[in-house]
Amino acid sequence: MEHTEPEPDREELETALAGRGEYELFPCDPELADTAAFCEAYGFALEDSANTIVVVGKSKPPMYAACVVLATHRLDVNHAVKARFGKKSSFASPEQTKELTGHEIGGVTVFGLPSDLPVWVDDSVMERERIVLGGGSRRWKVIASPAILLTLPDVEVVAGLASRVSS
Repeated sequence: MEHTEPEPDREELETALAGRGEYELFPCDPELADTAAFCEAYGFALEDSANTIVVVGKSKPPMYAACVVLATHRLDVNHAVKARFGKKSSFASPEQTKELTGHEIGGVTVFGLPSDLPVWVDDSVMERERIVLGGGSRRWKVIASPAILLTLPDVEVVAGLASRVSS
């Protein structure tokens, strides 16, 4: 009889995804979890890869949000994010991201985040047929229709949150 070890990161992800519709969990080598390396190693298009990036508004106390942006786009922290916060803003540090989400950079997912953390999705994400998202650890990715994002609490699709990076 084959014995398999429990996978707490997978179980936590499946719990966060429960009731959100169809998805596929895709295992990946943690060394290849960063977007460019993942897409190259596993044959996914950068256009279908959506990164979750935590941002911070410089207020007392600081405000945070999770932004979902295609890998082919650059999050507009200096204008779009700043305008939403009404304050100067920046990318959260890897340490802040880990503390707030429980996820390491390269594995941050929007599923299972604290309920008081707003989620802002760049409108270009919603135009894709499918997206590849972080899975909460560097070992998993989530493949789904972008409509899965609309099942999240406090989610907002934002026009112009990011701009396409010229090649």
